Amino acid sequence: MLPLRLFLGFTFLYAGIDKYVDGGPFSSVMNTDTMEGMMLASRDAAAVPWLVDRALDAPGLVGHGVAVAEIVVGVAVLVGLRTRWAAAVGALLALSFWLTISWSADPYYFGADLPLLFGFVTLVLGGGGPYSADGLLRGRPWFLPNRSRKLFG
Repeated sequence: MLPLRLFLGFTFLYAGIDKYVDGGPFSSVMNTDTMEGMMLASRDAAAVPWLVDRALDAPGLVGHGVAVAEIVVGVAVLVGLRTRWAAAVGALLALSFWLTISWSADPYYFGADLPLLFGFVTLVLGGGGPYSADGLLRGRPWFLPNRSRKLFG
């Protein structure tokens, strides 16, 4: 799970921070006009256009909410803290991105959000793995192999 956590955590953390950093590929997303234009451009091709319509009611709030959620999910998944919950939020975000922004990708596997969705679903099902803060908080000696854990309770 560690490689998957590292990939998804860094990806979401970068995506969230990038929305606030000048010069990044998505830095203009925090501009309400740019956010609104991006949503309008994807609305007609979206699988759930009503979701885009809801986001268009407050594009600035949606942009900031997505950025903060990506940062929180990214950090939580990276360190393995409440991994299943963070991955569930990440899966919901990736699902909403796929059904709105990247739905029109043809062929479908060109859309980056679908692999992210299934990566997060895998973390929801499998948890953070042995090298996670969740394991440390439960008092497990995560640095020992599975057989050795029985010696320590």
